[in-house]
Amino acid sequence: MKHVMLFLMLLGGTSLTSCAQEKTQGTATAEAQTVAMAGDDQPFKVQKTRAEWKAALTPNQFRILREEGTEPPYKNAYWDNHEAGLYQCAGCGNVLFSSETKYESHTGWPSFWEPIDPGAVGTEVDNSLMMSRTEVHCADCGGHLGHVFRDGPKPTGLRYCMNSGAMTFEKSK
Repeated sequence: MKHVMLFLMLLGGTSLTSCAQEKTQGTATAEAQTVAMAGDDQPFKVQKTRAEWKAALTPNQFRILREEGTEPPYKNAYWDNHEAGLYQCAGCGNVLFSSETKYESHTGWPSFWEPIDPGAVGTEVDNSLMMSRTEVHCADCGGHLGHVFRDGPKPTGLRYCMNSGAMTFEKSK
């Protein structure tokens, strides 16, 4: 039993510094604030049924954006992308991040220290699995993007650890 508890503690610590996905609520600066979810008084701008999302997205995009999945580190499209351009929500096209705020976090996922606009993303606090993390979602469609952590570089000190499958990349011309 002692070994099981030690294993769970180690696993929990590892999850806190990775980008493994779980449900979380707050603002683009990771402060606590409720964001309107589809079906609330203030629904997302882009709303589709489950069937419509399935038809519009690839299986991987659907798993990440609509089922809050994650992708393996270092085995995703943008973790090592160094081209200039914009990252958009794969679900609705909302511009989320600029390559100007992307940095090497050494986590295996694309990481940014700031969204392109504070209103481009929303957050939710997740207290599952005996820990608290902050999930990031698209402010326009509610699609799950990844998580934000407070271990990023200056000037924000934030690390928006995103799933490549939740985004598309438009290279600057």
